[in-house]
Amino acid sequence: MTDTERKPHWIRYKIPGGKRFLEIKRIVNNLGLHTICTEAGCPNSGECFARGTATFLILGDTCTRNCRYCAVNKGIPSKPDYTEPERVAQAVSELNLKYIVITSVTRDDLPDGGASIFAETCRQILLLNPESRIELLIPDFRKSLEHSLSVILKEKIYILNHNIETVKDFFHLLRPAGDYEHSLRLMRLAADAGLTVKSGLMIGFGETIEQIKSSIETLINAGCSIITVGQYLKPGKEFYEVKKYYHPDEFEEIKEYAINIGFKKAFCGPSVRSSYLADTII
Repeated sequence: MTDTERKPHWIRYKIPGGKRFLEIKRIVNNLGLHTICTEAGCPNSGECFARGTATFLILGDTCTRNCRYCAVNKGIPSKPDYTEPERVAQAVSELNLKYIVITSVTRDDLPDGGASIFAETCRQILLLNPESRIELLIPDFRKSLEHSLSVILKEKIYILNHNIETVKDFFHLLRPAGDYEHSLRLMRLAADAGLTVKSGLMIGFGETIEQIKSSIETLINAGCSIITVGQYLKPGKEFYEVKKYYHPDEFEEIKEYAINIGFKKAFCGPSVRSSYLADTII
């Protein structure tokens, strides 16, 4: 039996299509850009594109990490393209986007992890689109945390997002090149600097409800005020197996728990991803 055949009836997604979807695809392709929606095989890409939203993936499409759940290309990246920030800004302008999410592959090969490109992308977007709001979904900057954050914090950012991705007990298994405590420290530094901090979990790897709630507590203690929790879906046969499909009622329980312990916003459900409906936070 295939993974698709095992999916419960509540795991259903719209087939990508429609005028707005095609327009975004055309503009992104014409400008030589990438979206995480496409590169990571996000199941919501059709819906989000149709709504006129997309999450831009900067610093190329090849990641230096090898996380066991992620469909993004892994390997040796090409050199940064320093014209990319201008092209992202042009895409935002052509698409008339008011809320923009910018993320990247992890670039352990760069001294600042790509922070300067994030910063320049913010500047270029606001130069052409001064009323836009920007959410940055950043990697962990493991080799340059303080410096990289100092570069980013100089820019006008609406929300700083850094995904913890999984509960602590599964972190090293699924993210062998990452560090759980380092990610928490990043969020605490950003929160202490006055930024609104957001993070996200995927569930379905074999964790328990108790482990999920413990991680949610850890995140709020690290300064997070917005959380996303979604169902992990195996993107290919070589990736980590789905151990459980959580029922929508269980996601509702998780959401209620997050709100009850103090999160301002909690987006929890089978289809939720880090950037899903991000613009509704405005």
